[in-house]
Amino acid sequence: MGPERNSQENKKEGRMSPMHDNISRRGVLSLAGAGLVAITSRPAIASSFSALAPVGTSSADHSSFDQLLQRYVKPDKSRYNRVDYNSLRREGATALKSYLDGLSRIDASRLSRNEGHAFWINLYNAKTLEVVIDHYPVASIKDIKLGGGGLFKTGPWSKKIIMVSGTELSLDDIEHEIVRGLFKDPMSHYGLNCASYSCPNLSATAYSGGNVDALLAENARDYVNHPRGITVSDGEITASKIYSWYADDFGGKGALKAHWKSLASVDLAKRIDTASVGSFVYDWSLNDV
Repeated sequence: MGPERNSQENKKEGRMSPMHDNISRRGVLSLAGAGLVAITSRPAIASSFSALAPVGTSSADHSSFDQLLQRYVKPDKSRYNRVDYNSLRREGATALKSYLDGLSRIDASRLSRNEGHAFWINLYNAKTLEVVIDHYPVASIKDIKLGGGGLFKTGPWSKKIIMVSGTELSLDDIEHEIVRGLFKDPMSHYGLNCASYSCPNLSATAYSGGNVDALLAENARDYVNHPRGITVSDGEITASKIYSWYADDFGGKGALKAHWKSLASVDLAKRIDTASVGSFVYDWSLNDV
């Protein structure tokens, strides 16, 4: 998310956080044993939610969310995904809430690492969708002021709005303390969608333990190769503010060009190589159809 600014600045700013009907509980729960720990290292965050770290071998079934995403996420020809919030609100709200209720009943610590990574990204995205449709129509998610204090005084991010494994959580908690804090994988940024134009895509496929790494890589390529991610003009790079707010997650500002080039098309990579890093921008407009 981001700090409060005037209405013009709200369209371009850094994210500081920063879905078919008839879903049954069997489409959510599929849990088994325990025993796996696999967490990589990144020094910037030490999470206070370590009890939620995935240390098991169990899985969760997100097929019901997958159906919702396929129905209401609308990719365009540029591989940018918009969301049909109005139809989701009218036709899919009950199903979305049922899915979220099922996630809240899962013992997240019993998941395997990849299953846990997928679980928390899906939870963040699904809860964000619910927040938007509960307040729809809205021009920007920043206009949804739930309170809750914290560093960002407005918006929906700091309010405790969901319970998982007996722990009350905010969207900030899920993003920063759990996804970033426990998994320490910079590719996570390409999975979390804050319902804004400049966010990486809300994937039209739900994340799972089997596809999470491949889907994050696909979303990363789509983001870097889209103008809201990276543009190069007159020898200067304009990048999403995700890369300035979270530069440390990507190895520091000095590592950003190498990261972008690893994901960019051949032509864009060549232009990035010879360009200087200029400004960072962000458009908070709702990623609505």
